[in-house]
Amino acid sequence: MTGSAVSGHRHAQLHRLHTAVLDRACATLCLDVFDTVLWRRVPRPTDLFGLLGARLRDDGRCPSWVTDATFRQLRIDAERAARAQGDALGGEVSLTEIWRAMPLSLFRDTTLDELIRAEVDLERAMTEVDLDIAAVARLARRGGIPLALVSDTYFSREQLAQLLDRPELDALRGARIFRSQEYGADKSSGLWDIVARELGHSPERILHVGDHETADHEIPGKLGIRTVHYRRLDEDFSRMLEREQEPVNALGPTVTGLDQEHGDFGLTSMRAKVLQTGGRTTSSATGTAWRFGAAVLGPVLTGFAEWVALRAHAAGLRTVWCPMREGELLSELVNNAADARGLAVVAKPVWLSRHVASLAALDCTSRRAVQEFIRGRHLLTVRQLLEVLHLRAGEIPHLAAELDTLLDNRQVAAQLGVALTETPHLLNRLRVTTTAARERLLKALRDAGALAGSELPLVDLGWGGTIQLHLARVLRIAGTGTTTTGFYLATDARSARLYSAGLRAEGYLGQAGHPREIVGVLARSPEVVEQSVNALCGSLVDFTDDGSPVLAPVTATTSQNRERRSVQEGVLTFQRYWNRQVRTATDWPTLTGAARPRLANILTAALKTPTTDEATLFGNWRHEDNFGSTVVTRILPDDLAPAIPYLSPADLGDLGMRDSFWPGLLAASDPHLAAAARAISAGAIEPAAFEPAGEPSATTLRYRTADGEWHDGSSRRVRINHNGLSFARMDLQTSGATHVSLAVPGRPALVRVDWIEAATVTGGRHEVLRWQTPADFAGLTFVDCAWLGANLIEFHSPLAAVWLPLSAEHGAPATSVRITAGFAMLPRSRSGLGYRFTPAGPITRLGAIAEHVHRSRGIAGLLRFAARALLRRIARVR
Repeated sequence: MTGSAVSGHRHAQLHRLHTAVLDRACATLCLDVFDTVLWRRVPRPTDLFGLLGARLRDDGRCPSWVTDATFRQLRIDAERAARAQGDALGGEVSLTEIWRAMPLSLFRDTTLDELIRAEVDLERAMTEVDLDIAAVARLARRGGIPLALVSDTYFSREQLAQLLDRPELDALRGARIFRSQEYGADKSSGLWDIVARELGHSPERILHVGDHETADHEIPGKLGIRTVHYRRLDEDFSRMLEREQEPVNALGPTVTGLDQEHGDFGLTSMRAKVLQTGGRTTSSATGTAWRFGAAVLGPVLTGFAEWVALRAHAAGLRTVWCPMREGELLSELVNNAADARGLAVVAKPVWLSRHVASLAALDCTSRRAVQEFIRGRHLLTVRQLLEVLHLRAGEIPHLAAELDTLLDNRQVAAQLGVALTETPHLLNRLRVTTTAARERLLKALRDAGALAGSELPLVDLGWGGTIQLHLARVLRIAGTGTTTTGFYLATDARSARLYSAGLRAEGYLGQAGHPREIVGVLARSPEVVEQSVNALCGSLVDFTDDGSPVLAPVTATTSQNRERRSVQEGVLTFQRYWNRQVRTATDWPTLTGAARPRLANILTAALKTPTTDEATLFGNWRHEDNFGSTVVTRILPDDLAPAIPYLSPADLGDLGMRDSFWPGLLAASDPHLAAAARAISAGAIEPAAFEPAGEPSATTLRYRTADGEWHDGSSRRVRINHNGLSFARMDLQTSGATHVSLAVPGRPALVRVDWIEAATVTGGRHEVLRWQTPADFAGLTFVDCAWLGANLIEFHSPLAAVWLPLSAEHGAPATSVRITAGFAMLPRSRSGLGYRFTPAGPITRLGAIAEHVHRSRGIAGLLRFAARALLRRIARVR
């Protein structure tokens, strides 16, 4: 994908402007100044006041106890007071009048003129020229169309001239200037009448461009002036900014983390500008995808690419290598960044994957290493694993009965590791496989030119640095003399393996798991970042003998590929606009230092609290295990979709990676759950607010094995969400479970059990058992609890439990079990006092069971059931 692929996103307003100017359809072109001709490198104009306070404090001209937030509020109050004074011309004031309303006694040894000059100088430093509007101004000047500036401003003519004195705005020299402070009226209260009168044209001959809905669009429009609404913030972007709101300063509502020299590096204004260039292409889904790329991933990956180019340049690395499938986009971004900054660094994609690198690096002499290799492929069957290792089933006869067994737990992996390494013949066969895989990988790297130097720098998203670790081992075994270096978006705690091996691995947003609040979110929900960056092809599963890549089939749908392409187009659009500023603006900042926490906040906020549109889009995307497995699932798991009404915010944190790749996406599917999650994430409310009052309880799981022994399993805290519902999910890995005991409320309670589901692996097969009807519950065993009929159960003690039969359905114990339950709980006194309900009688229970048998086994099954029940009755009588 190249920059030309995104050039079709034409700014509609700019197109109208160019057409009007070229056709000489206006007699005068009027331009608003702030957020049109100039935009600021801060999220809000008043954020400049906090930066001004910091500058004055650092210079010793402001007391140390006046914080940024305090100064900001003083400056806001001073402007309000100045406008309220009776001598203000029409309510309009000058900057001098505003500063006279400040408590000047705080600023000792500093004159009023010096304070005013400090503010103007800061405005000059923190404003940038809108290059698109500057181009329109030049086009108008060349066409002989007069220019005028219309601004609601407290700056004097001289001060405004200082702000506009830039080479890019030469076309504005000599333009008529209409300032609200000079005329004593702003755009909403008479300034437009003055403009129309003094320009001497009929209103329809005037074309105005500005950002404000009312002042620049509605009011002049009512006078007949034609307008182009050059909007800065739309509703979607405003919602993005709301979710990114950083912690509020305790002393005032100011945005924290602004850099004194660069503000927010122009990120807010740049993102707003890019979002106005397009993205609503053929459907709302592709539009959402484009906006996510332009406003979320675009800034982050643009910064990452700049950082990689600058780090590589500083280290004297001329070429960096970007593993596929991410490498196609990442190499383009790095090359664009290097070109814009004038750095002699080239990025190239290279075919690598975790699966291929780990096989080539496998130490067959270490049983532990073989077992770890097997555990990484938990979704494979034994048969598929043997295929990966190029082994035939006949070579391991004792595995003949296990070929369809899933690698679903550590015990199975451990047993299989022993089976594969217990004879010299098998060890030799494994060595042949790994040696051949290593040679194919090395040939591919040599042919690409990646082994030409002493260092092989990798550029990747990161997380655990698995590819770099395995590749370093491969290169060391082969004696290439080449070592690996890694430049990553972020690395989690697993990357400590790289440092222990003496390898260099740097992270842009986080490194070795720190900062935890950033890396934790990225490592927990990496799916959308990885999917969005991937090329539209299958994953690498092997190389041919001549070094050509062997790719798995493409599993994404046509619509998902179209949406991923839109995300990537959005990313490249942002970078294109950013690099245009790099090449044009004087001393344009990099995103390699103080900007990183702000970029991290943009990305983590999107992962923690995606919008409903984003949830709808990404929830349908498919996930590939990409570790030798062909299993494909949806990012929003099908089995959890019905559980969403039962979830509380804390339940999202309990979900494991195999439960949900992106818990925030689950929350976004329910507006109330999403609101609660946002409130907790923003620190506006404590998580305990969504917990049941009083002593906590937990849903507890125990299991029985074939020998009749009971064993402890796991537990989950019982919570009650905004719907009054509760959820529990627990995993179990064992050599074989015949029954599960489930203490649903973990306390005395009346419980409406809506459903219990057991997803099991039995005899190598995935099976799902579900209990949700009265007949389902009637056939269960109740220990210290009573079935009341329908789906109501009264639990009498903390250990009261329902027994779920697993082997009864399958005839064999389950080696892996995932229990999920949705229920509603009415707590009862732990004292045991109080009324107890009457359990359902035998007739009710038999009737429910008979209904179930008839439904599942027909009339013949029902007759057999009735005969057995009669025989048991006779036996009890005797």
